[in-house]
Amino acid sequence: MCPDNAKKVDYCCFYAIINIYSGGKLVATQLAKTSTTKVIYLNNRDILRQIHLSKNTYCKFLDPVNDHQYDIILPNVEKINQRTVAEARRNRADRIKKETGVVIDPKKILNTDLVFRVTCWDHIPMAPKKIPKSATTKKEKIQDIFDLELEDDPLTSIIPLLDEPEMSSKYVRLPFPPFYHYRIDDKKIPYIVGKSHWKGDLEHGEFCKDHGQMTRILASMFMKLCERYATRSNWRGYTYNEEMRGAALVQLSQIGLRFDESKSQNPFAYYTAAITNSFTHVLNSEKKNQNIRDDLLEIHGLNPSWTRQNSGKKNQNIDSEVIITYGDQPV
Repeated sequence: MCPDNAKKVDYCCFYAIINIYSGGKLVATQLAKTSTTKVIYLNNRDILRQIHLSKNTYCKFLDPVNDHQYDIILPNVEKINQRTVAEARRNRADRIKKETGVVIDPKKILNTDLVFRVTCWDHIPMAPKKIPKSATTKKEKIQDIFDLELEDDPLTSIIPLLDEPEMSSKYVRLPFPPFYHYRIDDKKIPYIVGKSHWKGDLEHGEFCKDHGQMTRILASMFMKLCERYATRSNWRGYTYNEEMRGAALVQLSQIGLRFDESKSQNPFAYYTAAITNSFTHVLNSEKKNQNIRDDLLEIHGLNPSWTRQNSGKKNQNIDSEVIITYGDQPV
């Protein structure tokens, strides 16, 4: 039994009846109250927050306190119009309500307080074109020929040109798509308040993609995801379970920040799919190696693995025909 006011207690509180016996007889009864805290494994809101904080380490903002939090993600600057401004107001009001519990009318939010994240590649340099091995060998032969000529030969002026890297039509590979952060002034003209993959001043700084890092909390989330996924019934029985977890961690470290917040708000499903693909890849690779090992054992007259032997028995049972007889006559 619980007291009458037990309904007002939080759901995580429980009551237990403790009976005290002495000499086989009940001498006292006590009502003990126990409470347990709710354990939250992982949720999308916390993961999104850590992704946002990790991306901010690669960025430079005019005001790091107010300009880092965006209200809407747009594909280009031309999309900043009356409709997107109204949507950004609603998003900002919802975010403030979730964080602080304060209800704000979206119409009372000023346009100058809104921050727009715009995907932009203008400040990203082109990647140098990969030179094949055959071209490198040809270049060395040309240099050897030119070394035999005189220094005043006009052809020797071509040699420095060979050392200039040829740029490809692709951008430098980045940990996540680059972007600008914009605000609009009183005349509704957008101006830049932040850049991703940037170091130094916004006007006189330089491109940099290695100065940021993933937060420790996000890294621990990835480790917890791999550990919990590896304990599932369809994966925990494999002897190379640790290799699967290692491959999944490497995959998450590479694509962890590539999650696009404009397309989905469910990073948990995104990371779970990546872990599933990593586990499946390791499983297929191990099966391939096991088949090669079993073939070599059979070639040399040795017994293969139990998996190969049991698979042959299963095939025999499938191909066999069952005949039911009654006396000497088949039914």
